Amino acid sequence: MIKMEKMEMPSMMNSVCPMTPMGVKGRRSGGGGGGGGGGGTPDLASFFECPVCFDYVLPPIFQCSAGHLVCSACRPKLTCCPTCRGPLADIRNLAMEKVAGTVLFPCKYSSNGCGSLLLHTEKPDHEDACEHRPYFCPCPGTNCKWQGTLEQVMPHLLIQHKSITTLQGEDIVFLATDINLPGAVDWVMMQSCFGCNFMLVLEKQEKNGGEQFFAIVQLIGSRKQTEKFAYRLELNGHRRRLIWEATPHTIHDGVSSAILNSDCLFFDTNTAKLFSENGNLGINVTISMVCGK
Repeated sequence: MIKMEKMEMPSMMNSVCPMTPMGVKGRRSGGGGGGGGGGGTPDLASFFECPVCFDYVLPPIFQCSAGHLVCSACRPKLTCCPTCRGPLADIRNLAMEKVAGTVLFPCKYSSNGCGSLLLHTEKPDHEDACEHRPYFCPCPGTNCKWQGTLEQVMPHLLIQHKSITTLQGEDIVFLATDINLPGAVDWVMMQSCFGCNFMLVLEKQEKNGGEQFFAIVQLIGSRKQTEKFAYRLELNGHRRRLIWEATPHTIHDGVSSAILNSDCLFFDTNTAKLFSENGNLGINVTISMVCGK
């Protein structure tokens, strides 16, 4: 269950800039492409294009009996070489593997603005964390399958999840109502301050025969932008106080990652009852700028 109402969208700019390309410039933009590197340098990366998906053929590299290449993702789906229609063979092309070790390949999100050029051994780790990879809908509990760029996240939330409440200011109270509802429940609210938008999530899960609550603050922004902020969650009541302070998560990381790593405020049902009143739990949320960032 999600408690939401209407929200407003203040302006926000993605501050991540593409890296300056160095070395051999890959020609692929999105699914493939053509052209050469600067200064007359051959575009070596283009020789590694898969003829089926136009992604790159990276080590281990196999060829057909005529020497044609196909990437490891497409190869299991084929019964013959897509270039010459000859039989596929388990022939390693060791020469091309050596060449691949010297070529700088563009990130697969280059069409989204990433300018990184990488050795093939660096590509997987970079692309897993690339700030230009697609963003998924950050709203939990909705099974929303949307994905897009960072600039499209807030317009998506405004149109598809317009009932989420947005509060303005650095200090707000996130009120989760009916916390005694059975089963897994998500409470979601937006906080707008410092020209940015933050998503506040309180998630209740059933674990080990009991219920646990997880409170998380996410920035609608990049990982680099999160370094500029700190947040504080505070529960008060009945002469008790519970405080959690941390750097916001980016929506790229998601709620599940924060919970998995225990990098959030979490407490059980008994603790929730100590701070709740009439089944409602108020969490004081403070967002602050980090000096020098």
